[in-house]
Parts: sequence; C-alpha cells; structure tokens
Amino acid sequence: MKKFLKAIGVLLLVVALVIVGGVTYITQALPNIPEPKDLNVEVTPGRVARGQYLANHVTVCMDCHSTRDWNKFSGPLTPGTLGKGGEVFDQSMNFPGRFVSKNLTPFHLKNWSDGELYRAITSGVSKDEHPFFPVMPYLYYNKLASEDVYSIIAYLRTLPSIESHTETSQADFPMNIILHTIPKPADPMALPKPTDPEYGAYMANASGCRECHTKMEKGKAVGQPFAGGFEFRFPNGSIVRSANITPDKATGIGAWDRDTFIRKFKQFGDSTYTPQKVNWEERDFQTTMPWTMYGGMTEQDLGAIYDYLHALKPVANKVQYWSPAE
Repeated sequence: MKKFLKAIGVLLLVVALVIVGGVTYITQALPNIPEPKDLNVEVTPGRVARGQYLANHVTVCMDCHSTRDWNKFSGPLTPGTLGKGGEVFDQSMNFPGRFVSKNLTPFHLKNWSDGELYRAITSGVSKDEHPFFPVMPYLYYNKLASEDVYSIIAYLRTLPSIESHTETSQADFPMNIILHTIPKPADPMALPKPTDPEYGAYMANASGCRECHTKMEKGKAVGQPFAGGFEFRFPNGSIVRSANITPDKATGIGAWDRDTFIRKFKQFGDSTYTPQKVNWEERDFQTTMPWTMYGGMTEQDLGAIYDYLHALKPVANKVQYWSPAE
C-alpha cells in the first residue's frame, strides 16, 4: 500500500509539473508574433483620408477608443475625445474580465513603431508583447489589406494628442491563460475592387458585422453567425440585443431591399441629423450600434455589404431587441 501511495504521489507531482510547465510556456512564450521591424509607413494625404474614413466609418476604431455619450441615442462620440481611450468592457457585459480601450493618440503611441502598430491592429499583440482580448476585433482586422492598415496607422499619427492614462486590462481565469493562444500572424488579403464579388465580404469583415451580430458568452460564439442576439448591458440594467442580419424574411433583413438598407444607415449620417436625448428614467430605447459612425460610410460600400448579407444562408432567429431596466 505504501508503494502504491508513493507511486500515486509521484504521478501527481509529475502531472503538476507538466501543468505548471505548460502554463508557464503559454504565458511566457506566447504569443510569439514578431512585429515587422522594417515597416515605415509614409504619412500621405491619401492615406490619412482613407484611414480617417476607415477608422471613423468602417472599422470604427474611434467607436471604442473615444468617449461615447450614452445620454444620446446610439452613443455619439463626445467632442474632444477622439482616440483618448478609456471605454470599459467588463463582466456586466458578458466579457471574461475587465478590458479597457487604449489611448490611440500620439500621446500614447509616440514611442510605438509602425511595425508594432501593424502587429497590434492585425494580431492583437501590444508593444510589450502581451495579448489583447479580442473585444478589439483583430481576428477580423487580421484579413485587412496591408495598405488599409497602413492608412489607419497614418491617420492615427495625425490625431490631436490627448493626455489620457487608461487603466490596465485584466482577464479573468482561465481567460488570462487562454488569451495568449488567440493572436495569429497577419494574413492580409488583396483589396478587392468595388466591382469584384468579394468586395462586400471584405467590407462586412472590416466593419465587424459578424462580431456584434453573433450571440456571444464570455467571448465565445454560441449563436449562428450574423443571426443576432449579442447582449449589451447598460449600467442601469437595460439590455439591448443585436439584430438578426441574415436574409431571413420573417426575423432578419430578407424583406429589406437594397435602398432601404442604405437609407437606414444614411439617415444617421445626414448633416441635419441630431441624436435625440435618452430618458433613462422613462426606459427609453438605447442601442450600442454606432449609427452616426456607420452613417458616414459610402452608399457604394453599404450596398456591397447588403449584397453580401443577402447572399448568406437565412437563419430564423427572432430577437427581442430591448429589455428596459426593471
């Protein structure tokens, strides 16, 4: 019996050492994605204009890296906060930890190389080698054409510098370990021409349609892609859920024509549009969808996204969009 217990003890020790060794390797050696050291992005007017369009109306980097005014419909950006960071995504919103967006202005990025920025955008790895949680959708930006990423970098270099020190993000266990295995090397695709069939898929990917319109729990997809149901919780307890954007006619956007889809966005990009105030005490409807940002997308790009979405397989999924606070 003593020999048996001793053998069990040795076995448990070996297992413990293997686990500790594995965790140590994962957290210390990964993610092993070097930045492209020889990258020097020329800041040209064309790139800055393209980067401004992407960061504000397509990839909407400024959505999460600025301050949004939740007392107005759709949470438009607060003037003077462009790129300052500090937005929080935590357990109350079904995230496995507390994740805080970084300052993207030159105040914070002045010591970052272009290669480090490229790696952060496309692979989710910070300057100091630690991984980002993919609330920043780098798993989608991973596919962006390199020239589009260069344009975003050029644009970020031109932002007004804002002094803002954001808190450090903290992932819960076991996500703090899993997180190190998520980043992947960039896998850029060629930028399709607007006339190419692949253009709509490219724009939908860049816009993060699948990310927000797929039900998630603790960072893991549990619903059908594009079928909606992702829950966003507001501090007062209200919940808004993303819509089903598959072409199902009863529960999705299958009954919408192309012009209707485009108008839905462009009404918020009209210069005469003023976001209405939200009365939280009256349980007014609110949404996290940044309509005023996507409303600045061109009709051509919105139409391409519509064509892509309408080519998807319809998924019947009725979503209860709004649950006001009790």
